[in-house]
Amino acid sequence: MHMGKADIVTKAYMRKSNIFADAFNYLIYDGKKVVDPEKLTEVDSTEIAIPFGATEERKEAKETTEMTEDPVQKYRDILKTAVIMQEVETYYLLLGIENQTDIHYAMPVRNMIYDALQYGRQVTDTAARHRKNRKSAKQQEKDHGDDYTKAEYLSGFYKDDVLKPVITLVIHFGTDPWDAPLSLHEMMNIQDENLLRFVQDYRIHLIDPARLTEEDLEKFSSSLREVMEYIRYSKDKKKLLEILKDNPRMMLDRKAAVVIKTITNTPIEIPEETEVIDVCKAVEDMLKESREQGIEQGIEKKRWQHGLRGVKSQKYYDSIEECRGCLRKVSSIFLCLPPKILISNVTFLKKVMFR
Repeated sequence: MHMGKADIVTKAYMRKSNIFADAFNYLIYDGKKVVDPEKLTEVDSTEIAIPFGATEERKEAKETTEMTEDPVQKYRDILKTAVIMQEVETYYLLLGIENQTDIHYAMPVRNMIYDALQYGRQVTDTAARHRKNRKSAKQQEKDHGDDYTKAEYLSGFYKDDVLKPVITLVIHFGTDPWDAPLSLHEMMNIQDENLLRFVQDYRIHLIDPARLTEEDLEKFSSSLREVMEYIRYSKDKKKLLEILKDNPRMMLDRKAAVVIKTITNTPIEIPEETEVIDVCKAVEDMLKESREQGIEQGIEKKRWQHGLRGVKSQKYYDSIEECRGCLRKVSSIFLCLPPKILISNVTFLKKVMFR
């Protein structure tokens, strides 16, 4: 599996709003359709934050929305704003997805940095907005752009300001079970519970095919179910053939089929112009072609072995012409053979020619 290609196809697949929403509905609401794909908006996934601690004097001197410190910059895979409507309440939050084709043994730290940078960015943007309001008020000769205390002014973040919650979900597109730490505490070698109580923990949210039960898979409502199911059973031929047998849900959109092909190295044909792929038929055609190739190779092997038996196989020949004739016969047989047959019969060739 080519890592670069796998990253590209999984990101393109998970970027689709219905797939993205399905993943979070599984994670947060046990499959209930609460996150609405229509209310998702993709935003810049670059996380930038400046170090906190710039003096207020420097802020005053600049009075600008531009960042004046060296930024810390990281790139998420996908980040979207979501509007969650719950009866009388409406919530605004940020949902991020990290696609992992390989297991990452420092994922808790990595995700913690992403989330911290996002919160830092929100604080920075809020402070910039307040400075802009103060500057605008000063230009218009008003007393205040905002009502604020000295502490609010110094921090740049006012008492009534709020942050949008950030939830990051890791989706493992790998055939091996995820065996990496799921929390910051799991990355530490500390057994003292009293001490651990004062060490802040950070847990990751993970969807891992190997961990999904049949009941879990039923909670997905999009093609993400079939993608996760195929990856889960890709090393279990018997089970895989069971789920592929007359399964109407295996009529998948092109991006889902490409993910399956790329991640599991299943050599199914996906025509360029086709938007919906019958994965059951594609796998069936692949197996049929493989069987036919096997039969054809078997026939070629028998022809080759039969041809060599007709060659005089003594070590020495009576004349140079006889030797040349033998070599021409062997060469003609070689030219008719597929490379795989040649490689697999080297031992046989030695026995025939040099016994």
